[in-house]
Amino acid sequence: MRLITTILYENLRLALASIRSHLLRASLTVLIIAFGIMALVGILTAIDSIRLSITENFARLGASSFSIRNREMFVQAGGGPSQVFERISYEEALAFKEQYDFPASVSLQVFGTGSTTARYRSEETNPNIRVLGSDENYLITSGAEMALGRNFSPAELQYGADVVLLGHDVAARLFPGDADPLGNFVSIANMRYQVIGVIAQQGTGLGISDDLNCIIPYMTVRQNFSRPNMNYTINVSANEMDLLDEAINEATGLFRVIRGVRSGDPNSFDIAKSDNIAQALIENIRFVTLAATIIGLITLMGAAIGLMNIMLVSVTERTQEIGIRKALGATKAVIKQQFLSEAVVICQIGGAVGIVLGILAGNGISALVGNPFIVPWLWVISGVLLCFGVGVIAGYYPAAKASRLDPIESLRYE
Repeated sequence: MRLITTILYENLRLALASIRSHLLRASLTVLIIAFGIMALVGILTAIDSIRLSITENFARLGASSFSIRNREMFVQAGGGPSQVFERISYEEALAFKEQYDFPASVSLQVFGTGSTTARYRSEETNPNIRVLGSDENYLITSGAEMALGRNFSPAELQYGADVVLLGHDVAARLFPGDADPLGNFVSIANMRYQVIGVIAQQGTGLGISDDLNCIIPYMTVRQNFSRPNMNYTINVSANEMDLLDEAINEATGLFRVIRGVRSGDPNSFDIAKSDNIAQALIENIRFVTLAATIIGLITLMGAAIGLMNIMLVSVTERTQEIGIRKALGATKAVIKQQFLSEAVVICQIGGAVGIVLGILAGNGISALVGNPFIVPWLWVISGVLLCFGVGVIAGYYPAAKASRLDPIESLRYE
């Protein structure tokens, strides 16, 4: 064991000495490997970060939640269209909420606008504020919590009062510092609303921030953002996770009756569990992961070819050195190990640089869409193993060629 350790140490020392003596060539080789690993680790780091964001954001909705909507939540690789059913009307949504007697919370949701500004005195947001209409169960079915203030009252919901629950970022922008937003009137889409509550920070997922939402009563949306054929979404959160399947079956049967779907006909609406949506997105990310892996491996193949070429040049340049070593008693195995170790060390240095650059590049892309910083340990370990494999594959032939050189001919080489 001690002999093996000594041999490995000596090979490593000789490899580092050779790299220092041919620093420019070694640096170019390191860059080739580094860019190959950076491409692979960078893309896969960004994908892992996006996958984590998807999982966390849909988990926030709770494992016992589902939605009834008119658009099928089916994400097809290649961007295929999802199925669209007839809109869900206000009357249908309200009838479901009134008649659904399962132990669950039901909220109605309708879209107001997605690109407006909010103002309070001299403070104003960017024109990226989304206005949603909902009811007293919005917080439960969306997995949100109240940071300040109160929820909608029955009277405000019934008569469509001009009151609003501000998202965290909207409140922070309009009321900086220790300013209290409660009771103040803000202007949203050129209409005044009294702030009755602020929703706790929810974070950003897939480039969309729930903290930029403004929630108003759905009757207020019907009055202030009136348009033909408004479409509603019904969100349901079962009181117990074990009752989710039963809650879905009950909801499906009731809404089929409300929509007048005849027995034997398919549903004219879609029911989507939050985890199903996440799984559909993650399933399609796998195709991107596969494509990125193939691209990264092709890049590494090019790096291996470049490394082999440079190692062959190194063998030619150091032919006399090889002859001297053999004349001093170095065996074929020792020469082969020396050049093989040099190739592996160069690959590992390039791999380390590439892994660091790849993590930074991948997380830089993730940061642009608001995803968290992660260290993909699986891809880090894979990168190290890949670099070792590339070093062995690219360095074996040059090392074998060096070991077969005739010592006398090598000493004569000019």
